[in-house]
Amino acid sequence: VHLRNVRREGGGNGSFVESDHLDGEVDMFRVMRTFVLERQRRCKEGWADDGIPFRPDHGHQMLDDLREGKKTNPGYTAIGRLRGLAELRGLQRAITRVESELQSAHGEGAKRLRAA
Repeated sequence: VHLRNVRREGGGNGSFVESDHLDGEVDMFRVMRTFVLERQRRCKEGWADDGIPFRPDHGHQMLDDLREGKKTNPGYTAIGRLRGLAELRGLQRAITRVESELQSAHGEGAKRLRAA
Protein backbone atom coordinates (compact mmCIF):
# COMPACT_ATOMS: atom_id res chain seq x y z
CA VAL A 1 0.00 0.00 0.00
CA HIS A 2 1.45 3.32 -1.07
CA LEU A 3 0.03 6.00 1.23
CA ARG A 4 -0.06 9.68 0.46
CA ASN A 5 -2.28 12.66 1.12
CA VAL A 6 -3.00 15.72 -0.99
CA ARG A 7 -4.72 19.07 -1.01
CA ARG A 8 -6.41 20.17 -4.20
CA GLU A 9 -5.56 23.58 -5.52
CA GLY A 10 -8.24 25.99 -6.66
CA GLY A 11 -9.22 26.43 -10.25
CA GLY A 12 -10.95 23.12 -10.83
CA ASN A 13 -8.23 21.82 -13.17
CA GLY A 14 -7.26 18.85 -10.99
CA SER A 15 -4.05 20.39 -9.67
CA PHE A 16 -2.93 19.31 -6.22
CA VAL A 17 -0.03 19.51 -3.80
CA GLU A 18 1.09 16.71 -1.53
CA SER A 19 0.45 17.36 2.13
CA ASP A 20 1.58 15.70 5.33
CA HIS A 21 0.28 12.14 5.55
CA LEU A 22 -2.13 12.98 8.37
CA ASP A 23 -3.11 16.43 7.10
CA GLY A 24 -4.86 16.43 3.76
CA GLU A 25 -8.14 15.68 2.05
CA VAL A 26 -7.82 11.90 2.44
CA ASP A 27 -9.18 10.53 5.73
CA MET A 28 -6.00 8.63 6.58
CA PHE A 29 -7.55 7.29 9.79
CA ARG A 30 -10.30 5.60 7.80
CA VAL A 31 -7.87 4.30 5.18
CA MET A 32 -5.52 2.86 7.81
CA ARG A 33 -8.41 1.38 9.81
CA THR A 34 -9.61 -0.43 6.68
CA PHE A 35 -6.21 -2.10 6.30
CA VAL A 36 -5.93 -2.90 10.03
CA LEU A 37 -9.33 -4.62 9.95
CA GLU A 38 -8.39 -6.48 6.76
CA ARG A 39 -5.21 -7.77 8.39
CA GLN A 40 -7.17 -8.86 11.47
CA ARG A 41 -9.61 -10.71 9.20
CA ARG A 42 -6.73 -12.48 7.47
CA CYS A 43 -5.23 -13.48 10.83
CA LYS A 44 -8.57 -14.81 12.05
CA GLU A 45 -8.96 -16.87 8.87
CA GLY A 46 -5.46 -18.32 9.33
CA TRP A 47 -3.76 -16.86 6.29
CA ALA A 48 -0.09 -17.89 6.17
CA ASP A 49 0.84 -14.46 4.83
CA ASP A 50 -1.50 -12.01 6.53
CA GLY A 51 0.74 -8.95 6.23
CA ILE A 52 -0.11 -5.89 4.20
CA PRO A 53 3.11 -3.99 3.46
CA PHE A 54 2.82 -0.24 3.25
CA ARG A 55 5.11 2.69 2.71
CA PRO A 56 4.79 6.42 2.99
CA ASP A 57 4.94 8.56 -0.08
CA HIS A 58 7.11 11.63 -0.42
CA GLY A 59 8.46 13.31 2.68
CA HIS A 60 9.09 16.96 3.26
CA GLN A 61 12.61 18.30 3.53
CA MET A 62 13.61 18.90 7.13
CA LEU A 63 16.64 19.03 9.42
CA ASP A 64 19.79 17.72 7.68
CA ASP A 65 17.88 17.35 4.42
CA LEU A 66 17.93 21.16 4.20
CA ARG A 67 21.72 21.41 4.50
CA GLU A 68 23.12 23.47 1.67
CA GLY A 69 24.78 21.33 -0.96
CA LYS A 70 23.21 18.06 0.22
CA LYS A 71 21.97 16.01 -2.71
CA THR A 72 18.51 14.56 -2.30
CA ASN A 73 15.93 13.25 -4.72
CA PRO A 74 12.96 15.64 -4.63
CA GLY A 75 10.26 14.16 -2.44
CA TYR A 76 12.42 11.29 -1.25
CA THR A 77 14.40 12.82 1.58
CA ALA A 78 15.36 10.28 4.23
CA ILE A 79 14.34 12.25 7.31
CA GLY A 80 11.05 13.48 5.85
CA ARG A 81 10.04 9.99 4.76
CA LEU A 82 10.97 8.58 8.18
CA ARG A 83 8.70 11.18 9.76
CA GLY A 84 5.85 10.10 7.50
CA LEU A 85 6.50 6.44 8.31
CA ALA A 86 6.53 7.19 12.04
CA GLU A 87 3.21 9.03 11.80
CA LEU A 88 1.58 6.21 9.86
CA ARG A 89 2.95 3.49 12.17
CA GLY A 90 1.70 5.43 15.18
CA LEU A 91 -1.74 5.66 13.62
CA GLN A 92 -1.66 1.96 12.76
CA ARG A 93 -0.69 0.95 16.30
CA ALA A 94 -3.31 3.20 17.88
CA ILE A 95 -6.06 1.77 15.67
CA THR A 96 -4.89 -1.80 16.33
CA ARG A 97 -4.97 -1.22 20.08
CA VAL A 98 -8.36 0.48 20.11
CA GLU A 99 -9.89 -2.25 17.93
CA SER A 100 -8.43 -4.91 20.22
CA GLU A 101 -9.80 -3.19 23.33
CA LEU A 102 -13.22 -2.76 21.72
CA GLN A 103 -13.31 -6.46 20.83
CA SER A 104 -12.26 -7.39 24.37
CA ALA A 105 -14.89 -5.11 25.88
CA HIS A 106 -17.52 -6.54 23.53
CA GLY A 107 -16.49 -10.07 24.52
CA GLU A 108 -16.70 -9.26 28.24
CA GLY A 109 -20.14 -7.72 27.75
CA ALA A 110 -21.29 -10.81 25.89
CA LYS A 111 -19.99 -13.05 28.70
CA ARG A 112 -21.92 -11.00 31.28
CA LEU A 113 -25.10 -11.23 29.20
CA ARG A 114 -24.77 -15.01 28.88
CA ALA A 115 -24.18 -15.37 32.62
CA ALA A 116 -27.27 -13.32 33.52
